[in-house]
Amino acid sequence: MLLHLFGSILIFNVIAYYIPKTLTRQEMCATSLLAGMLQINVDVYLDLKYDYYGYFSHGPDFASLIPILGIYPALNIIFLNYYPFTMSWMSKAKYITGWVVFSLIYEWSSVKAGWFYYDEWKLWYSALCYPPIYYILVKNLDIFRRL
Repeated sequence: MLLHLFGSILIFNVIAYYIPKTLTRQEMCATSLLAGMLQINVDVYLDLKYDYYGYFSHGPDFASLIPILGIYPALNIIFLNYYPFTMSWMSKAKYITGWVVFSLIYEWSSVKAGWFYYDEWKLWYSALCYPPIYYILVKNLDIFRRL
């Protein structure tokens, strides 16, 4: 369980740190804050209120901050850093589809590793949720760049 979680945190953060950046520090900070805020707000309802899924154990738990703060900002930076802003809509759709597939595989592996669990949630719900989430992240960066 912990090897999967902490290994993921290490790998994703090393990648996010060492990749050639197309994002400014302000963009990385602003988009990571939105991603974290979105994640925490969704988790309040789907995890704590409705108990559809969660991290480690049921109910509020400080341990859930480990994946939230350790994984999501790094993946947000990697995703947005390589997003094909100047390419065709087909390239953008393929890029988001690739990230959806990666996210589903990673979510499944997190459930199998035991630090993420489902109660009422199904993996195909995530398949429906990930595309709009990635679109929101892209649009947030687009809006931030226009400010």
